[in-house]
Amino acid sequence: MVEMHLTAVRVELPTNTPVVLLQEVDGVQRTLPIFIGAFEASAIAAALQGVEPSRPMTHDLMRDLLVTLGVTVDHVVITDLRDGTFYAEIRMAREGRSYTLSSRPSDAMALATRLGTKIYVEDSLLDAEGVILQTEEAELGDDANPDELVSEFRDFIEGIRPEDFGS
Repeated sequence: MVEMHLTAVRVELPTNTPVVLLQEVDGVQRTLPIFIGAFEASAIAAALQGVEPSRPMTHDLMRDLLVTLGVTVDHVVITDLRDGTFYAEIRMAREGRSYTLSSRPSDAMALATRLGTKIYVEDSLLDAEGVILQTEEAELGDDANPDELVSEFRDFIEGIRPEDFGS
């Protein structure tokens, strides 16, 4: 498993499809883009920004239930991509017993952002689907053109179809 950092929740244009970007913590900094639903994108973005709703939303309720029941979420893992759909697991423990629950990646990540839980991707999945995006620090030198970076990223995003990365 490879530890990942949830770097961004973006909207892919012109389709306005939300996409979450997971980046490898160590190594060559591969990025795994996963298209998700609008509700889940909003939930993840709110948690990343530290927004606390006046009443618990679905993922806040999940967190509160687990904490109240004494369940520790050890980590979440994006496990597979089959027929354009990503799969994930939430790995938990309670009173010395381990539990694994199948989940949509978006729900697993929304829960992980609320609990500060680590996110992992299976090695073989990252090897097959991870991409290396040029970072601003690597590209911007004295003769680098920031507009080229934006254009390269736009070309990358335009080449991705939502069905390539189902949630």
